[in-house]
Amino acid sequence: MSALSTLRSISIVAAACAAFVQAHAALDIGDAVPKFTANAAVAGKTFRYSLADSLAKGPVVVYFFPAADSADCSIEAHAFAEAIEQFNALGATVIGVSADDIGTLTKFSVKSCNGKFPVASDESKSVIRSFDALMQTRPDFANRLSYVISTDGKVAYYYQNLNPDRHVERMLAAVRALQKP
Repeated sequence: MSALSTLRSISIVAAACAAFVQAHAALDIGDAVPKFTANAAVAGKTFRYSLADSLAKGPVVVYFFPAADSADCSIEAHAFAEAIEQFNALGATVIGVSADDIGTLTKFSVKSCNGKFPVASDESKSVIRSFDALMQTRPDFANRLSYVISTDGKVAYYYQNLNPDRHVERMLAAVRALQKP
């Protein structure tokens, strides 16, 4: 193979990799988010959640998490529960979404979320996929990805990191930033 052929092959592979990464990146700031409804639970009670209904009341934090009752997901849910009054004071609501079944999330909504905010079940992963939140290395799970969605239905901010420690503080900062003219 000539040097020119090798260089062309590398360029083609690089372009394909770039396209793959872009196709599987988080929704970007300013992107319209897909409106969804899903079975959800709060404080051990199930209901039908509607993103459109929540956005009519104010900004929404939609956070995706891999698995209820795992150590990091429990830490993150507890942190959101502790900060829920701050979100509410800013007119924002919070919803967690995972591929867990509604029975698991009903228990999780009490144990880790302290009954303070809902968690939605997306067993089909259709919502997870539509938000580009599928974990690429483990496609049975959602990635740890958080979005702030403004009342116009667009992404105002997002943060992706498997470490749960900074999601809440970053989401609060982004919701506060929406309040500034």
